[in-house]
Amino acid sequence: MQGLVVVTGANGHIGNNLCRQLLAKGYTVRGTVRSMDKAPNFDMEFVEADVLEEEGWDKALEGASGLFHLATIYATSGDGQLILDTANKGTEIVFRAAAKAGISRIVYTSSVAAIGSSPKGVVKDESNWNENFSLPYTQGKTESEKKAWELAEELNLDLRVINPSGVLGGSFSRPTPSTDIIGDAMKGKYPVVPKIPLAFVHVEDVATAHINAYEIDEANGRYVLAPYQDGNIHDLLKRAKKLYPKMKFPRLGIPLWLLPVVVLQDWFMGLFTGKRLLTRSAAKSFSSGDAKYSSKKAEEELGLTWKSYDDCIHDTVEAYR
Repeated sequence: MQGLVVVTGANGHIGNNLCRQLLAKGYTVRGTVRSMDKAPNFDMEFVEADVLEEEGWDKALEGASGLFHLATIYATSGDGQLILDTANKGTEIVFRAAAKAGISRIVYTSSVAAIGSSPKGVVKDESNWNENFSLPYTQGKTESEKKAWELAEELNLDLRVINPSGVLGGSFSRPTPSTDIIGDAMKGKYPVVPKIPLAFVHVEDVATAHINAYEIDEANGRYVLAPYQDGNIHDLLKRAKKLYPKMKFPRLGIPLWLLPVVVLQDWFMGLFTGKRLLTRSAAKSFSSGDAKYSSKKAEEELGLTWKSYDDCIHDTVEAYR
């Protein structure tokens, strides 16, 4: 299914890796970025297009046969309304422009944030939807995915959705909250670490899932990508410490009932650093459920196999070195 495809958010962690894989497979790739000075140094075309502005999308999508819509704001703090607008309004603007350009097949990047972490003790899959919003990011991911499905029906678009868990691995132009779990720990910012439940997946597997979902005609619906599930941040960094014993990864974990103490400490440190690692809203969101997910549908329908847990850690560490 080669030809011209457009990748929005091409300079993001997933976008960067997706463009690399598409180019390696012989696709002609056009990437969109909000500013040309943020475009990666790839041998492909980049155009400037803001998902909050209708202007520029006719040019960005002209002649394309497929679209990968990744552009979003991945943050656990910051301007909540901007996060929501980028997710919701941005999805509508891009999907309507795609329909106008004659693009029928779209792969949309959602998240397990739209699946949710509740109820505890239950394995979540593509049938689950998040109903508890403590963060603009989780609200935006859930609302924008629902908006994507509504637009797909209205505009007769062939939509496939990828729902990755915490994305680790290298080849990023800027870090994300997921990779910063390891990056900040490497700098000694966590003397101890809360046992916040999170699942993980390697970015290269996420990129492969996008391409397979695009190329396989029978692919449909949502695809959860959470091969390393039912764990937590402490488990991740404990394994990182075993792989890199000389690095500053913390050994001790804090139970969830002590999270308010960690949030207070983080607030105090933020007065000096200007950066919050764990806000009260983030702590509430992370601790209200668990990280039990099934990736069976993605394995069976997209033919996915997974890079190892140690590869997830190793490739992230090496990207920060």
